[in-house]
Order: sequence, then structure tokens, then C-alpha cells
Amino acid sequence: MANTRTEDEIMLFEREMKEFWTKLKSIYGTEHINHTLALRDSCKESIKALSEKWSKKLKEGDLMIDKIQEYSNEILQQSQRVSENEEHLTEIKSNLNHEEDQKKDLTDSIQELKEELMKKKEIISSKNKATKERVERLCKSKVLFEERLGLEIRRIPNEQLQFIFRHIDHKDPDKPYVFTLSINEQGDYEVTSCSPPLDCIAEFQLKVRETNNFSAFVANIRKAFTALSYK
Repeated sequence: MANTRTEDEIMLFEREMKEFWTKLKSIYGTEHINHTLALRDSCKESIKALSEKWSKKLKEGDLMIDKIQEYSNEILQQSQRVSENEEHLTEIKSNLNHEEDQKKDLTDSIQELKEELMKKKEIISSKNKATKERVERLCKSKVLFEERLGLEIRRIPNEQLQFIFRHIDHKDPDKPYVFTLSINEQGDYEVTSCSPPLDCIAEFQLKVRETNNFSAFVANIRKAFTALSYK
């Protein structure tokens, strides 16, 4: 666009010069006009050289502008790529943070489960220990009960003890009166069977849980069996 404008200006200048010299010829002489024409030609050459110089400068300027525009476009593209990379990095960082949070939550859950399992193991171990201690105490009392109450104690499957009373029925001293005892998951005494059945067995069971007086519990059951034998 700049080159076209310069060429138009040059053509306009040349046309004006021609009109000027035409007028000048009609006024001045030939010699003077020739001298003037020489000056004109010299001026035209100077103007042409100057025009070519500036035309070259303008072309170089256009090339420079195009180069600058090219650099600007390249910088813009690089900026866009940097922006996209930053967004991608932000997304990756967010995903990593999310995974770290999930890992922490999972680790905390595993730790909680481990602690809960350890507590349950301790409770079970404590209950098993208490159960074994009670069974051992019952077994140690076996001789005493057999001598004083005519009682036989047997250990049967599923960690249960069977209590067999004799010498209760005066008509049939060898007739057995039996109840079976276990220790439940809560660590309490529990009568699992009774023959013949006693209506008061639930009451005796509740009382021994409250008092933990096992000897009185066994004695009360024997008394109830004795009372039943007279009916």
C-alpha cells in the first residue's frame, strides 16, 4: 500500500512538472529553457533515486512489519501452549492431591480397623481367660460338691459342664437330677438344660449373675430338685 501511494505521488509530480515546463517555454528563451531542462532532468534523477531509496526502505519496513507480526503470532501460540500446559499441570496436581487424600483416608481406615480388631482380640482373650478361670474354679469345687451334695460334675462338649445330683429321691437314691451350665458370649452363667425342669431356674440364673455366688446357686438348685421329689 505504501509503495502504491509513493508511485502515485511521483506520477502527479511529473505531470505538474511537464505543465510547468510547457508554460515556461512560452515565456523564456530556448537556451534558458534548455538550461532549466537540464536542471529539471537532474532534479528528476535525484527524485527518482530518492524515490527508489525510500521505496526500498518502505519494502524493508513492510518486511520488518511482517516479521514482527510473525514473531507476535509465534509468541501468542507459545503463550497459548504455556497456558494449556499450566492448566494440564494444575489438573495433574489436583488429581495427585485427590489421590493423596484417598490414600490418607484408606490408611486411616486400615488403622482404625486394626485398632478395632486389636480391641476385639483383647476382649475375646479376656473373656476366654475369664471363662477358663471359672471352669477351673468349678472343677476344683468338684470334690467338695460330690462329698457334700452327692454331686457329679462332668465336662461335656462346647465348653459346658453337666451337674448330676443323686441321693435326692429317697425312693430312688440313684435317680439323676441334671442341669447343664455354660458361660455365654457376655461372660455370664447360663443354664442350657434342666431335667427334670424347674420353674425357678431362671430366677436362680439371674441371682448368680448378680451375686457371682456359685456355691449358693448350686445349693439352691439341689434344694429345688429335693422339693420337687416330694411332689
